[in-house]
Amino acid sequence: MGTNRKEEIILTTLELAAEKGLAGVSMSMIADKIGIKKPSLYKHFSSKDEIVEAMYQFLREQSKKNANIKPVDFSQLFQGKTAYEVLQGVVQGYVNMNHQEKLLTFYKVIYSERSIQPMAARIVAEETERMIIATKQLFYAMEVHKLLHFENADMSAVSFAMTVHGLMDYELDQKYGYDEEPKNLLDEYLKWFCTENQVEAGD
Repeated sequence: MGTNRKEEIILTTLELAAEKGLAGVSMSMIADKIGIKKPSLYKHFSSKDEIVEAMYQFLREQSKKNANIKPVDFSQLFQGKTAYEVLQGVVQGYVNMNHQEKLLTFYKVIYSERSIQPMAARIVAEETERMIIATKQLFYAMEVHKLLHFENADMSAVSFAMTVHGLMDYELDQKYGYDEEPKNLLDEYLKWFCTENQVEAGD
């Protein structure tokens, strides 16, 4: 029963946080909503921070499964594709993963709290770090397979990851703020990026 109870605690906390913000959720509130006594809650998690940390790991894993994201075999990923198609596929995978409903709710909560909750800031930073590392690995492989050429692959990866991250946020803000279809800047950016870093004959 243990794991299912944990999952129930995680999802209940997410639901409450989406309504009240993380700061507005207490351990008693979580226990009440599930219908267990507070000590039973502490058997599973020692603090609210611990629940949030577990929530991040759990939702991320679940979303990866749902978006069908697996460890990457680059030579397979690149086969018969242009640089643009590769980047488009990778970004789409990331977007699909992060737009799973529960993970999206989680990010909304975390993003709105990151200026006041160190825990939330840490999670956002960790997610960004993961994205940068994954992008570096991708760019090294693209360089080796002569799909793109970088003067400085590390800095290009940082710049690419942060821009994609920022544009994804911008699109969500447009959607929520204006309820209009966002201008597809992300796609234009990918095309531009490939042109900027194309492999010159003779490279």
